[in-house]
Amino acid sequence: MSSSHRTFALLFVLFGLAAASRGQNLPANFESANNLYYAGKFQEAATAYEKLLQAGERSAAVYFNLGNALLKAGQVGRAVANYHEAERLAPRDPDVRANLQFARNQVQGPSLAPTRWERWLARLTLNEWALLSAAGVWLCFILLALIQLRPALRASLRPILMALGPLTVLLCVCSVTAYRARVSRIAVAVTRDVVIHQGPLDVAQTAFIVHDGAELRVLEHKDDWLLVSTDPRRIGWVKRDKVVIPFSI
Repeated sequence: MSSSHRTFALLFVLFGLAAASRGQNLPANFESANNLYYAGKFQEAATAYEKLLQAGERSAAVYFNLGNALLKAGQVGRAVANYHEAERLAPRDPDVRANLQFARNQVQGPSLAPTRWERWLARLTLNEWALLSAAGVWLCFILLALIQLRPALRASLRPILMALGPLTVLLCVCSVTAYRARVSRIAVAVTRDVVIHQGPLDVAQTAFIVHDGAELRVLEHKDDWLLVSTDPRRIGWVKRDKVVIPFSI
């Protein structure tokens, strides 16, 4: 066993136990799926986790463990997609972030790399950004109302308002950016070699090739084709059945 695989095995033991404790309120089927994983029946475990998702148990713990099972079963792309789902629900979970990065490290060839700004925004959920923005806006309104109702408080409240105003604007910008990032879809290659064509036709010339687990930004779609890119230099069309789009699995 290579050092990277030994590292992942240790990560799963530590992180899987944490995920299991987080999912202690899930049905007994969750524990049954975990037992299949520990028995080395990774594909069967993945099927069991998928049944939980289909039953409505869409928790970070289920997505996380499904990603682990798929990765051990050799399905890197589908593992990456499910880690993305887990990260969306638990953005600050270090276990999820570590295993997503581990899976990304297994990908060969071109792949979309998140920017530092995108990684920072991903530390909060979209709802959390929206709540912070709303709280900032309401606090500004309250302070303005107090200044109007109690002019004597103007001198003491004005510095607070001057500091809170720009912060609220920044929070609103972050909320809008986080929303745009959320609706800007990411596709993940789920077959060994995925040909990206120069046009939305099977006979179109090859633009470039990506491999299982590569992440692609979706720019537009046409029938069964998606226009995708890994960077400004690599843009082309891919068949929809060659990729999985997180948040719509």
